[in-house]
Amino acid sequence: MANVVELKVGLHCEECIKMILKAIKKIQDIETYDVDTRLNKVTVTGNITNQQVVKALQKIGKQATNWEQDSTTSY
Repeated sequence: MANVVELKVGLHCEECIKMILKAIKKIQDIETYDVDTRLNKVTVTGNITNQQVVKALQKIGKQATNWEQDSTTSY
């Protein structure tokens, strides 16, 4: 069964994005991934855990935190 991992990650420049995509692609058992530069959000779907994705991003020096949907809602 596929899990959806949503993380907030600093996406400052094209080079950062390339590094993040390369790190995500190395994770085993991913099905899909998406990087939203406007929201600084990384979404990964597959037979993976939040910890696996966070660890992969930490290896390249990126800090990642769980995405909280309430923080993006503006009323």
